Formats: sequence, structure tokens, C-alpha cells
Amino acid sequence: MTLTEINFDGIVGPTHNYAGLSLGNLAATSNAGRQSHPRAAALQGIAKMRANLALGLAQGIFLPHRRPDNDWLATLGTSAIDADPDLLANALSASAMWAANAATVSPSPDTADGRCHLTVANLVTMPHRSHEWPGTLAQLRLAFADDRHFAVHGPIPAPFGDEGAANHMRLAAGHGAPGVEVFVYGEKGGPFPARQHVEASRAVARRHRLDPPRALFVAQSEAAIAAGAFHNDVVAVADGRVLFAHEQAFADKDGFYADLRHIMPDVEIVEVPADRVSLADAIRSYLFNAQLVTLPTGESALILPTEARETPAVWAWLNEMVAGNGPIRRIELVDVRESMSNGGGPACLRLRVVADPATIDPRFLVDERKLDTIAATIERHWPESIAPADLASPDMWRQAAEARTALLAQLGLGDLD
Repeated sequence: MTLTEINFDGIVGPTHNYAGLSLGNLAATSNAGRQSHPRAAALQGIAKMRANLALGLAQGIFLPHRRPDNDWLATLGTSAIDADPDLLANALSASAMWAANAATVSPSPDTADGRCHLTVANLVTMPHRSHEWPGTLAQLRLAFADDRHFAVHGPIPAPFGDEGAANHMRLAAGHGAPGVEVFVYGEKGGPFPARQHVEASRAVARRHRLDPPRALFVAQSEAAIAAGAFHNDVVAVADGRVLFAHEQAFADKDGFYADLRHIMPDVEIVEVPADRVSLADAIRSYLFNAQLVTLPTGESALILPTEARETPAVWAWLNEMVAGNGPIRRIELVDVRESMSNGGGPACLRLRVVADPATIDPRFLVDERKLDTIAATIERHWPESIAPADLASPDMWRQAAEARTALLAQLGLGDLD
């Protein structure tokens, strides 16, 4: 098998809106009540995928979920017609677009049985996300159905919150080499909830049959969570031998770095000092919610939101970094402003899976031609805008349902409808 890293991006759904549901996500809560632009948001996501393909990266997709989620509302004894506005907003959320929260992935070189393991995230901390996992699990079981190569697991049970790959990093000499898997959990976060429970992380590692010495469990710093780093991927990201992190990302960074260097002596740690880039600027710009990738040339590149260029301290530090002798020497900027305004940057929109593309259902893999088809369907069917008052509109629900059905039909994935 030829293993490669595939970025599976969530296609932004037709009910993308700014309801401000995510406590601790400062971008989401500060933009609550604004008019959203689902069509533009989805097309921005498609443009990001095209940019990845142009860099020589493999690209996949996950599909929007059915919204409003009437099955979830029924378990609460109500329906979209009768639900109160807050409950309805939770049922309409398009947050499954942030595929970094879809699952935690351990590639085959790391696992005892030599299969790639995926555990769907339960997302129990936030009501609007807690009902995503059935729809996500259905897609995972289709995309990775070959049980010779994959093991797809259901969610970790409540009350142990699991937020998926957004709190998980993997470092390895190469995609096909055994890796070090880093599970980052929260203990407390000042006024905000710590979403990843250490018991959830330990359970995932056991399920995935990881070699215990090569699985590290690391506490996120309270300061980072309190500043708005609701997931680890807002303050740290890793790829290959490179860890890129803010100085204040971890509760015990010295202990973590020592453990990591003990397992992987050639690790390269790029730490951004707090006196150069504050946590506030890092979170505002989503400096670390970037895609750190290894290009076909072997060089490391950082795919950043355009907001990084608009934050002076961040942009100055980045330019010094790429001009130096460190491992990250290339920066690519992408415009995902609609996602950013709802609290998710380039890294939030994708789930990394190291696998042989030939073992994956091809309906979930894309090239330029397939992206053309998806973009045309979005142009034709996605709402141009959604105002807060539109959330209660059955006409909007109908348009969203028809848009999703049209996309599934175009991709031959009607079995998800």
C-alpha cells in the first residue's frame, strides 16, 4: 500500500448561520446575530480545496448533515415547527462543516492490528454539536468501509467529552512510519468549558490499540482555554517531525517537550513566544488553526487564513520565521472568512487521514473536475444569505433540504439522504 495524507474537508452546509452557540469560541459568540452567507462560505471552502490540490495534496470531502435535525428534536418531544428558538437554532447548526471534530484518526503504522482506526467524536459538551455523530458515523462507515484496512468506532459514551482530531496531533518521520500520537485534554478554562476529557482521550487510545509509550496525554493550559482556545488546534498544530505551538498552549510544556524528545529525538519544535504574539492575537488570527502540511517536495508549508496577514504581530513573526533556518519555510494564505466569523479556520474545516486512497470509497475523494460539479450545485442551490429571522422559516428549511439532496445526488451518495 502507498500511504498518503488525505485532507477531508467538510462542505459548508446550506444552513450555515451565526447563532453564536459555541460558548468559549469568541469568534462565534461575538458575531452572533449577523447575517450569514452560506453560498459564499461553501465556495470559499471549495477554493481552499482547490488550493490544496494545486499544492499536490490529496483531498477528500464530507457532506453536510440533514438540517433541521428533526430526529434529534423528536427525542426532545418537539419538532422544528414547535421548538423554541434556541432549540431550533441548535437543530439547524451547520457545524459539521468543521471536520476536524468529526473523529480521531490513528493511521495503520501506529496500531497493533495494522489498520487505520477512526473514532467518531461525541461532541457532548455543546448541544448544537452533540447530535452530529450519527450523521458523521454514517459517512465514516461508507468512506472507510473496507474492514481489511479500517476500523470505524462509535462514540465514547457520555459524560466524557470527545472533540475529535481538534485535540489530537500526530508526529512521525513520514506518513508511513510509526508515529507519536499526542492527545490534548482540558482540565479547566476559567469562564469557559474544557471540552476534551482525559478519559475520552485514553479510551480512544485504547480502542485504537496504540503502543502506550508512543501515546502522550497532555493538558491544555487554563490560560489558553480562558483566552478562547476552545480546542488545542487553536494554539498548536503538528505534522511530520514539526510541532508548531504557542508558548502558552500547554499546562506543562517543559514536561511535554521532554517526553516528546525522549520518544522522537529529531522532533523540531517551533514555539511562538508570548511576548511576540499574545494569545489574543494568536486566537484572533487563527495562527495555529492552520494546515501544517508536507508538500510533495518534502518541504513544510503552513496554510493560513488571510486574517494572519491582517494581524501585525502575527504577520511580522511569520515573516521572520520563514526567513530563518527553521523547518517551516513556506506560507500559503486562503480566504475562509465566513467560516472564520463562525469560529473555524483552515484546520477546523479538515480531517486528516493517512491511508492508501485506493482503499477509500472514491465518492469521498475529489479532483478539480468533481469540485467543479460541487461548486455548480452550490451556486444553483445554496441560499445566498440567512438572517436570524430566517431560522424559523419553513421555506428556508425546504430550500436547505433540497440543496443537500441535489448535492448528494450529484455525488452518487443518495444513500445518505
